[in-house]
Amino acid sequence: MDAADTEQARTASHGSFVDLLPPEVTCKIFSQLDIQSLCRASETCQSWNHTIINNDALWKPHCLTARAVCPREINSDIEHNYTWREIIKRNYQKSKVKRAWLSGRYSNVRSPLNLPKRFMYPMDGDTWGEILDAELKR
Repeated sequence: MDAADTEQARTASHGSFVDLLPPEVTCKIFSQLDIQSLCRASETCQSWNHTIINNDALWKPHCLTARAVCPREINSDIEHNYTWREIIKRNYQKSKVKRAWLSGRYSNVRSPLNLPKRFMYPMDGDTWGEILDAELKR
């Protein structure tokens, strides 16, 4: 083994699997992560960040899950040409709060003081309209 091979082996041993594997394999690995884990993985190193942030295929499935709760909001973002990553950033927390409201989690709340502030999220009038319609049907 000459000096060039030794240097290449040493560099490879310090590199990330993202740099060593084919992009399709790396994408398959990252696609197994939930949204929080994907965000954390993007903070691991520059290589992972670049791979995750710039891969819409990793973000799209999470957007489609959120779309089940927020179709109007996500469809609007798609029409405005946001990336899938931007769409999930704009709608993830809203979809969690909206899902909780629509499932009746807060139906028994009689005062704004009883709402868990750390879980609330600002929503537009149309979203509140959907929630109020659901409450009236209960």
